Amino acid sequence: MAFVTPVVILLKLVLCVFLISVNGQAQTNHSNIIKLGSSLSPNFTCTTNDLLKNISSSSCWFSPSGLFAFGFYPHRDGFAVGTWMVNQTETTIVWTANRYDPPLSSNTTLELTEKGLLLRTNVTTSDGDHNNVTSKFLVAVPSDDGVDKIGTSSAALLDSGNFVVYGGKNSSDDDSIVWQSFDFPTDTILVGQNLSAGDELVSSVSKTDHSSGIFFLSMQGGGIGNLVLYPVNSSNTSEDAYWVPDTASHFYDNLSLNCTGSLFLGDSYSDQYMVLANGSSSSSYSPADNREKSSSIIYRATLDADGILRTYSHHYKFLMKSITSSVSVEWSALDNQCEVKGFCGFNSFCELKGKKADCYCYPGFAFVNPKSKSLGCYRNFTSDSCKTENNNVNPRTRSYNITSLEKMRWVDNPYSEVPMKKEACSKSCLAECDCWAVLHTSGKCQKFNLPLRYGKIDPTISSTAFFKVERLGNNGNQGPATKPETVTQSRNSQILIVLGSSLGSIAFLCSCLAISSLILYKQRVLRYNKLLKENVNLGSAQDFGLQAFSYSELEEATEGFKEELGRGLFGAVYKGALSNGGNIRAIAVKRLENFVEEGIREFRAEISTIGRTHHRNLVQLLGFCIEGSQRLLVYEFMSNGSLADLLFKATTRPLWKDRVRFILEVAKGMLYLHEECWVHIIHCNLKPQNVLLDDNWTARISDFGFARLLLTPSQYKMSGESVEGKTGYSAPECQKNALISVKADVYSFGIVLLEIICCRRNIDLKVSNNEEIALSSWAYNCFVAGELNKLVEGDQNVDAKRLERMVKVGLWCIQDDPDLRPSMKSVILMLEGTMDVPPLPSNFATV
Repeated sequence: MAFVTPVVILLKLVLCVFLISVNGQAQTNHSNIIKLGSSLSPNFTCTTNDLLKNISSSSCWFSPSGLFAFGFYPHRDGFAVGTWMVNQTETTIVWTANRYDPPLSSNTTLELTEKGLLLRTNVTTSDGDHNNVTSKFLVAVPSDDGVDKIGTSSAALLDSGNFVVYGGKNSSDDDSIVWQSFDFPTDTILVGQNLSAGDELVSSVSKTDHSSGIFFLSMQGGGIGNLVLYPVNSSNTSEDAYWVPDTASHFYDNLSLNCTGSLFLGDSYSDQYMVLANGSSSSSYSPADNREKSSSIIYRATLDADGILRTYSHHYKFLMKSITSSVSVEWSALDNQCEVKGFCGFNSFCELKGKKADCYCYPGFAFVNPKSKSLGCYRNFTSDSCKTENNNVNPRTRSYNITSLEKMRWVDNPYSEVPMKKEACSKSCLAECDCWAVLHTSGKCQKFNLPLRYGKIDPTISSTAFFKVERLGNNGNQGPATKPETVTQSRNSQILIVLGSSLGSIAFLCSCLAISSLILYKQRVLRYNKLLKENVNLGSAQDFGLQAFSYSELEEATEGFKEELGRGLFGAVYKGALSNGGNIRAIAVKRLENFVEEGIREFRAEISTIGRTHHRNLVQLLGFCIEGSQRLLVYEFMSNGSLADLLFKATTRPLWKDRVRFILEVAKGMLYLHEECWVHIIHCNLKPQNVLLDDNWTARISDFGFARLLLTPSQYKMSGESVEGKTGYSAPECQKNALISVKADVYSFGIVLLEIICCRRNIDLKVSNNEEIALSSWAYNCFVAGELNKLVEGDQNVDAKRLERMVKVGLWCIQDDPDLRPSMKSVILMLEGTMDVPPLPSNFATV
């Protein structure tokens, strides 16, 4: 990878752009134009040979060359809609619509209408009647803006693989592109397609399942790099990144693939760019007359299911009545799958054998699902209670085996690290209730909490990992472990230790001197035992990677709680810094002050729930402290403050496009809490003050002070005192001491959405017009009067149709009746335009 500006390469880029432009223009009036009323149904698989033999297909629409097809393809136990390269040994999907949706049934049709691409599904009722039809727009194009007619005139699949919808305000604009799949990449970019700042590629689940997978490529606006690969639902920090090209501190804002197969980063504001992967020496791109040539090459860049970004070349040969093809890997961001963080799930490790990587459970663990190893492993035995009534280690817990694995590497930081010999290190885990794994490397003994992440066998290092497992239990599906080394401590040895301690014998004192190097370690043991004693309900917190801190550690990290970042109902938040191996990490420490019993319950709820959550739009909980009356939480530090400060206190309003992004990011974070995390969570305290902005200005939801688990599948009760101080964001049912559900969060989101749009608080007594005091009422009145421009007065480049859509979604979210509010998944689909927003009810009421 290097910085280049040679004239030859610049000419190639210009040639690529010219050919792609000619290709797009030439195809506008080509015979593959899809007319209004055209429809598809999932009948059979399309092939290029069908096109060559003039066999019409009702399952797909072809590009002029016949090398790309758009339509239905088999997906799980049904079908999906997307674009693929045909006549391959394995069908190569390059774009998929609505990846989060369940498979479509065979009774589904796709029709091009004036309003866009409409999906209709015939639903079979219990009596066998097929007359019930459900419908939603796969691609929604506004048909009327109140002045001019805006709608779809036709569509086409171009030879670039881009599916475009044409339309305009009048007949002369019918060839304007009003929607194109290139603007919504999934896991692949093609020649002529850009991945711009803020965009992402998300891997597929597998080669045959093109739902969203577990890795994503982020084209971000700063932070640790311009282009970064992460596991999905990670904290998006350097600890989770596993591939970051060195851009020498230059900011690039787009990723492109040119017609020679070169993958490069570009700067929209200069002619500087950086080549990541070199392509061929000459252009192989050809426009719509591909079949008139004897051969052709198509390039693509794909984030594969294994988390590695690769470029491919597809070579086609055109015969009289058939087309043959082959595919080659041209470039790979990583050669070792074990370098991909998250390739193996929690409590499992990766080992490369030859060129193939595989995942194994640690000793004492078994796969959650052996057919899906990325889900990780669980401890396959239940540990006994670690403490007796006298606070001694339970003798039953001393009957464990210690099993070792050589050349193990872990990326996460240990919670304890002390100099120690290998044999002592292997035994030390038995002395701690919470210890399940230690790593001996470079003369040091490192202790790790569960879950163990990003483990791999590294042949280049000298290290030994030790695991505490049940003596007589089944060690589960293990990797290439060595023969277990049995280390037990008998009752006789316990008695001798007790007697020696009570008599104060010289031998015991000499032993203490001999192991003086373990003083720091013993202090850690006492501290963690004390932590466990003071709160027996927090055993599960360690299982999810939370670090336990002492009060003195956090007092030192915050310089005596010197810099206060903010204050809430249960206490204040302070800025701090932790040092680890020479690296300084900024943290935010929430210190609960003057808390009552509910405050303690809040603290315990955060420990047991937030520790299980990992999403790019949530602030990550790093650790906790329970010491005497002190209760503290340690979070990631968000350098750009709160969304409330940006909206309500900044001298200038955030750009419209950034506000739209904030809304979607908050919505995705709430969807994760409601439906996607391991234990579903109701936030109950969503407001702009609790939406923070990280280094990249990404919105991250914080403060689970009111978070409650879904104790039943749908609802729970919440006391009236808990919502005190939240008037304006709380749903009506919260203030009535009634049963509430996730729809209470939807109400809060609706208020937040309107505040982000208008950059003002929901209740503002300083406005000149009394009708504008309540934002929700004013927004509704502006909508009815067709005066939504008043909400964004003074803003530049506001998309009027998108504004209307977002306001309608916000108004639906704040319906008094929880059953009328949409789910967060529906909210996202409506905001993105893939689902129609229903007309507002005539009896709409606002606060």
